[in-house]
Amino acid sequence: MGLRLSAAAATLLAAVAAFAQAAFPFDRELLLDARPLPGSRRIPILEIGADGRAQIDLWCRSGAGQVVVSGATIKITLGPLREDACTPERARRDEEMAAALSEVTRWRTDGDRVVLVGPTELRFLLSAH
Repeated sequence: MGLRLSAAAATLLAAVAAFAQAAFPFDRELLLDARPLPGSRRIPILEIGADGRAQIDLWCRSGAGQVVVSGATIKITLGPLREDACTPERARRDEEMAAALSEVTRWRTDGDRVVLVGPTELRFLLSAH
């Protein structure tokens, strides 16, 4: 009986993981749930394709990255980022955001938000576009 429950639990967990992966909002803009910094209208945006290629726009830097989603786990690898005219504050925020994205290990949805979880929790709104 215990073996049956374990097999059933494993099947259920696999189904939940498959659903979570299918539910990831690929090919949608994810906008950081934050206000722009003073003097700017820009906020960080992620756009992750189903093939794992990502466009990453931070406070003032941007570039490509690679994302692997498997169930509720996620791994984000940032490529080289181009720097636009960065103020010291925006450059510092970019370094913090890049580090936080690199440490993300899990994801979940919370209403109309995608939450990326690592040592820091990052909340992104799903764009209406």
